[in-house]
Amino acid sequence: MILAGGKGERLHPLTLHRAKPAVPFGGIYRIIDFTLSNCINSGIRKIAVLTQYKSMSLDKHLRLGWNFFSGELNEYIISVPPQQRVGDKWYQGTADAIYQNIYMIEKDAPDHLLILAGDHIYKMDYSEMFRFHREQKADATVAAIEVPLEQAKAFGVIEVDDHSRIVGFEEKPKKPRHLPGKPKVAFASMGIYLFNTRTILDHLKFDALRDTSHDFGMNIIPQMMKGSRVCAYNFIDENRKEAKYWRDVGTIDAYWEANMDLVSVDPLLNLYDNAWSIRTYQPQYPPAKFVFAQEEKGGRLGIALDSIVAHGCIVSGGRVQNSVLSHNVRVNSYADVRGSVLMENVDIGRRCRIQNAIIDKDVTIPPNTEIGYNIERDRKRFHVSPGGIVVIGKGTEIPESREAVLDRVMA
Repeated sequence: MILAGGKGERLHPLTLHRAKPAVPFGGIYRIIDFTLSNCINSGIRKIAVLTQYKSMSLDKHLRLGWNFFSGELNEYIISVPPQQRVGDKWYQGTADAIYQNIYMIEKDAPDHLLILAGDHIYKMDYSEMFRFHREQKADATVAAIEVPLEQAKAFGVIEVDDHSRIVGFEEKPKKPRHLPGKPKVAFASMGIYLFNTRTILDHLKFDALRDTSHDFGMNIIPQMMKGSRVCAYNFIDENRKEAKYWRDVGTIDAYWEANMDLVSVDPLLNLYDNAWSIRTYQPQYPPAKFVFAQEEKGGRLGIALDSIVAHGCIVSGGRVQNSVLSHNVRVNSYADVRGSVLMENVDIGRRCRIQNAIIDKDVTIPPNTEIGYNIERDRKRFHVSPGGIVVIGKGTEIPESREAVLDRVMA
């Protein structure tokens, strides 16, 4: 069961019209594609995506890109909005979201229940976690990643004994506990939980009757530790890089940085790994095209350097560098785009200068527009992150600059 109903308020304005898991990433993907691909690559064929906040975009993506399971083989991926079968409230927390779908779980009657978040970017083989869970004879297993002790204050920190059994859990502690034998490293919860179904259902029913936050990390896991065997699984990264890759792109700056990593020469996240492919919905667009290569002074040059360019894009006499272009983006003559993320159907006008920007879908940037070069001026028109990234929301209408109007009148 994948929790995918989060508002992602720190990602505004990208989440004004869609849930966080549906936010585009890396040119052709949605954030939830990484969790779903992990499921497929791990051999999981029964998946329920629990939606809530502005789920239309997410539902459409699941229908178009992930509707390939066979009902005849008892496989499925389904989108499950709040149904208020056990009360008159929407999902009140991560544990409550599962509890409100208890009838579906009981009807399917699985031996084990895997709870995932739909808004993290990582590669993980859940079958390895399942193997560990069974070897440990655990009632519950929590996936954890090693983080430097000084960074652990931002996470839920797990304390374990020498046998991987969880003996303590604290959310965002001021003084995190280190791992046994590793004084500079702490165990951070990844929000991934594997349960024996009968055991977790009993705890969900008990928690539903209490006045709690109905949260797995804050309530369910600490409660289970009192009488059940709860273990921590050390995350094995299928990304196969020197440093383990697990990102919560929950802020504009983190989202921009993760996209910029993808266009580096040796990115931390490897998208070109056939052994662990990331699946998504691919619309039917023609190949990307780069036109105009006039060498004379002041000539046009359609070029993209150190960038990701999706199908349907046309770089028509403009320059793109260190940027991520989603489907059907057009960059017109003499425009210069650097360090930016351009989503589907963005049109960059002639002689525009764009840097350190995120431009959401269906936005037309008028000719001669500058974005990212004068932050104070940009702040009056657009959202600017603490790190200075300019964000233009989906479908924003941008008036022409005074210079562009004068040029058009003179012409």
